[in-house]
Amino acid sequence: MNNMNQDNGMQKRMLIMTLVVFVFFIAYEFLVLKPQQEEKQKQQEIAKQQNQNAAPDVASTTDAMVQSAPTDASMSKSINALTSKAVGKADIITTIKTAKSIIEIDKLGRVAQVTLTDSIYKDGEGHEIKLFEADQLRPLEVRFANTDINNKAFQTSYTSTVSNVDATKNAQKFVLTQNVDGLVLTKEFTVYPDGHYDLNVKSSQKEQFFITNGFRPNVLADMYADHGVYVKQNDGTMELTSDEDLDKVKSYTGIKFVSNFDRYYATVIYNFEKSLQISLMPDSSKNPQAFAHALGEISFSGYMGPKNFNDLKALNPELTDVIEYGWFTFIAKPMFTFLQFLHGYIGNWGWTIVILTIIIKLVLYPLSYKGMVSMQKLKDLAPKMKEIQAKYKDDKQKQSMHMMELYKKHGANPMGGCLPLILQIPVFFAIYRVLLNSIELKGAEWILWIHDLAEMDPYYVLPILMGASMFVQQKITPNTMQDEMQKKIFQMLPIIFTFFFLWFPAGLTLYWFTNNLFTIAQQYSINKIFERQRAAKK
Repeated sequence: MNNMNQDNGMQKRMLIMTLVVFVFFIAYEFLVLKPQQEEKQKQQEIAKQQNQNAAPDVASTTDAMVQSAPTDASMSKSINALTSKAVGKADIITTIKTAKSIIEIDKLGRVAQVTLTDSIYKDGEGHEIKLFEADQLRPLEVRFANTDINNKAFQTSYTSTVSNVDATKNAQKFVLTQNVDGLVLTKEFTVYPDGHYDLNVKSSQKEQFFITNGFRPNVLADMYADHGVYVKQNDGTMELTSDEDLDKVKSYTGIKFVSNFDRYYATVIYNFEKSLQISLMPDSSKNPQAFAHALGEISFSGYMGPKNFNDLKALNPELTDVIEYGWFTFIAKPMFTFLQFLHGYIGNWGWTIVILTIIIKLVLYPLSYKGMVSMQKLKDLAPKMKEIQAKYKDDKQKQSMHMMELYKKHGANPMGGCLPLILQIPVFFAIYRVLLNSIELKGAEWILWIHDLAEMDPYYVLPILMGASMFVQQKITPNTMQDEMQKKIFQMLPIIFTFFFLWFPAGLTLYWFTNNLFTIAQQYSINKIFERQRAAKK
């Protein structure tokens, strides 16, 4: 092989590339996603204040839904996003109390608001979390394909068989009815204590209509959020459409569920017995809005609330797919299952993260050990490598040959210190996504000052400890780099990582800090072994 003398340089470049990937990943979260979320939060707060004193008003459509069974072209031309007005207390016709939430239905038969009553779900100011903003598309809104009927429907209030529903202990039924010039639309609800519902929507005439699960929850207290729509098809395929990423209508047949979601919460409609036909339509900001198609009648179940793994699994095991872990879902999902298993015995999420980290370090120890040994061997060979490079600086072929002989003689691999690290990247990102998206950590205490592992460390203790441990790890790890610029970059990494981790969830920072501590212990022990070997040779 030509230019094999460059293997050591390649190893350095790959190591730098790996660390740059880490830094870029974290920088993207902090410098791009977090400012975007903060800007959206400011805009939404302004909109909230403007709408607080607005007189209650029903929404009206700006365009008809669709004139016939829709195609992508007809939908995109004939539908614009509905901008809902603030809903006042006078507009609420039914209030439902479940064991975990309060659901309010407005006079257009829509879910105006869902308030989470479980004590662990609080916003940054300690208030109960409300899932929806005042000006968003609301769950269970119906739109008719017939323009005239559609316009009249948004001028016609529903009636309800009951104004207050107590479903805190037992399932309860009630019916909403709308009469649009003789066309009667009924929504037959069964609401359960866990907050989910069954719904049958029926038109007295065989009219084409569409019903939505609403725009995603928008909980301002939670940053680092993924936003969008997730659908699961009959063949098990999952497809994600992110916010601000939908240019035209996208239609599906054979859908098991559709979920509009943010980081921790989702509004889902599902039917695992009779699949749904769904269309995603962009609003003015290219955000996806999901509508289920119906001809005269449709039945499905729904859920609006936290993406808690066990709660979703209790409804249907397939609903756990509502929780989206990104590219490394295939690793992240079983990892979360294992995390829950450990928590069942440990009972504290902080210590569960510590134990999980230790177990992962033990499983990956052979890889880590191999990489550390390679780095030690390269360190020992550095003087001889310099001699070969100087001796054959004008003959690259001989330089390459002698370098390979040196590696082979001493059992050194110039890529050995880097490859184990690269192979561990998917594991790290999987853990990152698990800890970032697991609402089970919301409000979970660890020790002392850490009262919520899903939020940043309020006193920055964990990020500083993480940075210090990274510095110590760097000091005791053999460095075979000859380039001064590369050395300076590596010396800056603990500072850079500490800066980014100041705002990261405490659970994630705890994982990385624990990981660093055990890496230091492993590196220290290997360093001692090599010191004894060197002493024995002397």
